Amino acid sequence: MIEQKNILLAFYGDDVTGSTDALEFICRAGARALLFMEPPTSETLQAYPDLQAYGIAGYTRALPPRLMEQELMPAFQSIKASGAKHIHYKVCSTFDSSPQTGSIGRAIDCGAAVFNNQFVPVLGGMPALGRYCLFGNLFARMGIGSKGTIYRLDRHPSMSKHPVTPADESDLRVHLGKQTAKKIGLIDIITMQQHPSGWNKEIREGEDVILLDVLEEKHLLAIGAWLEAQCREEAPLFSVGSSGIEMALGLHWNAQGLLTPRHNWPALERAAPLLVISGSCSPITGAQLAYAKENGFRELVLDAEKICNGEEIEKRLIDLAVNYLQQQDDLVVHTGTKGGDNLPSALLGKVLGLLAKEIVERTRIKRVVVAGGDTSSYATRAMEIEALEISAPLVSGAPLCKAYSKRGSINGLEINLKGGQVGAKDYFLLLKQGRMSE
Repeated sequence: MIEQKNILLAFYGDDVTGSTDALEFICRAGARALLFMEPPTSETLQAYPDLQAYGIAGYTRALPPRLMEQELMPAFQSIKASGAKHIHYKVCSTFDSSPQTGSIGRAIDCGAAVFNNQFVPVLGGMPALGRYCLFGNLFARMGIGSKGTIYRLDRHPSMSKHPVTPADESDLRVHLGKQTAKKIGLIDIITMQQHPSGWNKEIREGEDVILLDVLEEKHLLAIGAWLEAQCREEAPLFSVGSSGIEMALGLHWNAQGLLTPRHNWPALERAAPLLVISGSCSPITGAQLAYAKENGFRELVLDAEKICNGEEIEKRLIDLAVNYLQQQDDLVVHTGTKGGDNLPSALLGKVLGLLAKEIVERTRIKRVVVAGGDTSSYATRAMEIEALEISAPLVSGAPLCKAYSKRGSINGLEINLKGGQVGAKDYFLLLKQGRMSE
């Protein structure tokens, strides 16, 4: 691959909703950026000569470590060959992972092997999303973009009951220590009162991973300067964490005049109508679905277990969905409340994506919301989406995007990909109206 010398940042997201989150914050900083569903070739990158950042929307959050390694090693090698200055493995801001599924530790091991830095920085919080890391412990607000209560992660009403990776430990050093044998150090909130040039003195011999506390935006500005200082001409810097990495670097590049922050976005039209496809079993998404129904949205409930057992969605349900939308009725199609064991995201997401693609093909609607982090990763691929570009940051962490696709009905589609923890109860109404959250 030919190096693209103007690429400041390339990131690999462990799911697609988190990837659009990272895309949003680097675009807010003023970078020209795209999100690809697969690692872009040299020819693809050369087709966008003004590109300053790009992302790859992965699905490693749903994979076991062995399959993660098979996916990440070639992806990281591809990113390294692109000449990007910073490489970021983007994880959920609540660090959803375990030794068996979506292991962030395994991702750290892969990145360390490819990029061979002195240590791997890990950013533990993202204040703009209500995520705070203090003395290595992660705290999270109930509902990104809401005014919900802030909980220690292992006491969070939703994350402590996550269907695949329930949070049972708030200390990220302990959490990640179960996933990698590397020694994990910490630059804590007290050390951050010092100038970033002195932080490295706090790193002890043998520490391969350095966790960074963060409480306020001013800490991100300092972290961005510190991350930039760790870069070497011959070696790009590999880091891990939430979209706080994009915000930190963006703030630093803004302060240096390398990028100009973007504040103005195109006005959006009201969706007429809006389709919501949901495979999320988060209580936050459940409350949003209930509020949408109370405010005029039609509803269709699919049998997730039958779908995952290979049964096709009944044609009458698809026809009913098309009929509602053709009558200009807003519609939520979801998989009901969770019962029993967790269902495979790959199967469920693919079927929901194929359903969305058929409905869009038949109705030519212009805006779709897909809810559920793991679900979205597979649904977007089934919809034949190849890349995404931000249209407007309606809700922090879940921007409205424009889809690029060889399929005519999908190309140009406005799509919003919502993780389970994102948004207040009126989320789907905001997406319907195309207005920014307060």
